[in-house]
Amino acid sequence: MSDAPAVVTRFAPSPTGFLHIGGARTALFNWLFARKSGGKFLLRIEDTDRARSTTEAVDAILDGLDWLGLKADEPPLFQASRTSRHAEVAAKMVETGGAFACYLSADEEKELKDAAFAEGRAFRSPWRDKAMQAGMHNQPHTVRLRAPDDDVVVKDVVQGDVRVRGADIDDFVLLRTDGTPTYMLAVVVDDADMGVTHVIRGDDHLVNAARQLPIIRANGWREPVYAHVPLIHGPDGKKLSKRHGAVGIEAYRDMGYLPEAMRAYLLRLGWSQGDLDIVSSDEAIALFDLEGLGKSPARLDFDKMGSVNAHFIKLADNGRLAALTASEFADQGRKVSAERLEPAMAEAKLRARTVKELAEQSLYLVLERPVTYDEKAAKQLTADGKARLTRLIPRLQAETDWSASSLKALVAQFVADEGVPFGQVGPLIRAALTGGAVAPDLGISLALLGAEEAVGRLQDACSVIDVP
Repeated sequence: MSDAPAVVTRFAPSPTGFLHIGGARTALFNWLFARKSGGKFLLRIEDTDRARSTTEAVDAILDGLDWLGLKADEPPLFQASRTSRHAEVAAKMVETGGAFACYLSADEEKELKDAAFAEGRAFRSPWRDKAMQAGMHNQPHTVRLRAPDDDVVVKDVVQGDVRVRGADIDDFVLLRTDGTPTYMLAVVVDDADMGVTHVIRGDDHLVNAARQLPIIRANGWREPVYAHVPLIHGPDGKKLSKRHGAVGIEAYRDMGYLPEAMRAYLLRLGWSQGDLDIVSSDEAIALFDLEGLGKSPARLDFDKMGSVNAHFIKLADNGRLAALTASEFADQGRKVSAERLEPAMAEAKLRARTVKELAEQSLYLVLERPVTYDEKAAKQLTADGKARLTRLIPRLQAETDWSASSLKALVAQFVADEGVPFGQVGPLIRAALTGGAVAPDLGISLALLGAEEAVGRLQDACSVIDVP
């Protein structure tokens, strides 16, 4: 019987900015592994950098995770609230020899570090081998790790065994002169106290693992399983940055992406399972494993992201899409109910890649009368066009079956009776109804507009046409 503890993963962002897409992917991987394993997914806000940490950033992170559906199993832990615990561990490490008090001045430290750098070796403080003299504990000092002499091997699920020479690890600071912990100490202590069993994070932290393991071992704590994932690159193959466009997860929400689509797309950025292309959340939970994580950086592909989103839009409930589209219209200053939009979603979602495009596809429905015509539509509104619309209106008014199929047949019969090609009638009707806005088949457009609105728009068009 295995004595392995239940799986506990964590996502530990610093609240110094938005939840970027790389962080969102890290959170997703941790969430999926916990769900697959029947374990816990925890959230820790690493806010020890008080100068740069903001409440706004915390809110952005929490909102982003909530939107993605990556709910932690416990309330978030704020690292800054645990400084006394971090100091306690540092003091214990001094007692047991894993760390030591260092009384170097800033100038002395700089001189020794410069010399170490010039000689191509790690910094070693002379205080690691000095006994503290009476009364010195009250003097300003840092607490430093007693760096190991032996090599440190990081056993990583993704990267394999990574060996770092002990001679390349500095006697780095664990506790500053003001008693506050450094990142290295706080992360390790918090992971241990939270019971974290698996550390899944970006490979920019791989070098940190070799420095954190000596702290773990000095305290006799269980070592976590490491999985360091390559970072996401932009379409040009370079490290993802603001120049590649939106990098905050809230920006993708505002651009009209669905959370389930973002989860599916982020999953494919660094994880694969056979020939599967688009994986639903339920499938991802069932299939996710650390062995499927790749060693090569993934490239952000906005076209593929759009295709994945289009897939999930087609699967989405029409009522939900209508509510999202109504919200998009509200952001544009257009007040329209979701109920008004819902009948249009079945058709609109077949051609839309984002919620913004759903709004574009259904804009014709919410136009206020009289409709404003774009240049192309205005060219259709001629004297001949007015005459034809005048003949069409009574037929529409007399129609009792206001369904798309009946209206399509009515328009077809009208064109036949006019004795002209459809191209001389269809664009005219569409221009009068939509002003040039995108709209589906005329039968569908008429049906969705409703008899009163459709006839009213045609009458409006006739009223603006000047007949010589």
